[in-house]
Amino acid sequence: MQLARHLLLPLVTLSLLVTSCGEDINPNYQEEVAQPEFYHRSVKQLTDVIVHDIFSPPVAGRIYAYSSIAGYEALAAGDPELESLAGRIPHLAPAPAPNSDVEISYPIAAIAAQQKVGKSLIFSEDRLQTFTDSLVIEIDDIGVPDEVLFASIEYGHRVADHVIAWYDGDLYKQSRTFPKYSVTRDPSKWQPTPPDYMDGIEPSWAKIRPFTLESADQFKPKPPTEYDPKEGSDWFKGAEIVYDALKVEDEAERAERIAIAKFWDCNPYVSHHVGHMMFATKKITPGGHWINITAITSRLAKADFAKTVEAYALVSMAMHDGFISCWDEKYRSNLVRPETFINTHIDEDWAPLLQTPPFPEHTSGHSVVSRACAIVLTDLYGEDFAFTDDSEVEYDLPERSYTSFKHASEEAAISRLYGGIHYMPAITEGVIQGENVGNHLLQKLRGKVISKK
Repeated sequence: MQLARHLLLPLVTLSLLVTSCGEDINPNYQEEVAQPEFYHRSVKQLTDVIVHDIFSPPVAGRIYAYSSIAGYEALAAGDPELESLAGRIPHLAPAPAPNSDVEISYPIAAIAAQQKVGKSLIFSEDRLQTFTDSLVIEIDDIGVPDEVLFASIEYGHRVADHVIAWYDGDLYKQSRTFPKYSVTRDPSKWQPTPPDYMDGIEPSWAKIRPFTLESADQFKPKPPTEYDPKEGSDWFKGAEIVYDALKVEDEAERAERIAIAKFWDCNPYVSHHVGHMMFATKKITPGGHWINITAITSRLAKADFAKTVEAYALVSMAMHDGFISCWDEKYRSNLVRPETFINTHIDEDWAPLLQTPPFPEHTSGHSVVSRACAIVLTDLYGEDFAFTDDSEVEYDLPERSYTSFKHASEEAAISRLYGGIHYMPAITEGVIQGENVGNHLLQKLRGKVISKK
């Protein structure tokens, strides 16, 4: 079989190389290529590249969403269990139809589409291409006829091109030239925080086109507590709650709070300063954590290929819309972080357990996105789906267990208090905001039944 050995050649050249002479064709190849693990590995490789390239949480969410939609649309073209998202996402046109003259393996097409769109959205294309090449060789060795493998990859790439043309209209490219965040002298407004005092990330993210939201402010949360630096005010008391979050007498409780904060940190870039030296550690984003939870629970549920692809698509869309909704509020309220206020008014030497992310405080992004993803996963796999989350094991943190997706999302939310980076209103309002985003997406998409299972 020659196709997989020439993946880097142009498709026109590939077509000349396809031959069935001497092929060891597996009569069950269609069933064997529909292993969900192939898709799980494709998504995990994209996550690894996102971590390597250090994308911010909102940008990472966009990468997951468009690549997952591409995989879904390619599979939906040939899977009667799935209904295209075209039209139900108002600005998504139908994907190109497959060629009826050739046999196609739609799972292969889905992987090809997901990988090509993913590669178009990251920097380290070679890392993803190397994985793609090895995976296609592995699939080829199952015994897929060369002409089927070629036609499937070619169709997946056509769907990918369709999605790439679509995402070009979401204002992301234009937003790269929009004005940066301007720091003001208003003490209630966000200021860059230690140790790197970075500019505010993605101040125009609310202008990015959502999938199912009618507008970025559709689920506008309650405003934060009114700023009042006087001791005894509601605002000051809220800051003291953050300041005292780890000051508990019970050592076991304190250790648990620290463990929760670190497990859900999900900061893609944490800088460390030692004397004149500086180095950074990279980790998954909040969205990447929930993508991994999607993998964990899809495997536990023994979801088939279609259900697996559907889960990634729905979760990543909820994530993307959640970030748009959250960032709309962040740069509207533009609230000062606990670290800045506490250092100025309570304790100049205090530092949060977690490094403060470089964007305004209200609402909590992890609270919004975690709840939105949890709502979708609850709809897919059930209200009381217990699971053990090992997403952070590769970052030297122990696994944690949950009785439900909402349980996990609640812990992710409160982790921001324990970490010292959010006030309670940002957490409670963020959970409500995320629940609204997730339920709205389900109403728009699941109301028409994406999966007939």
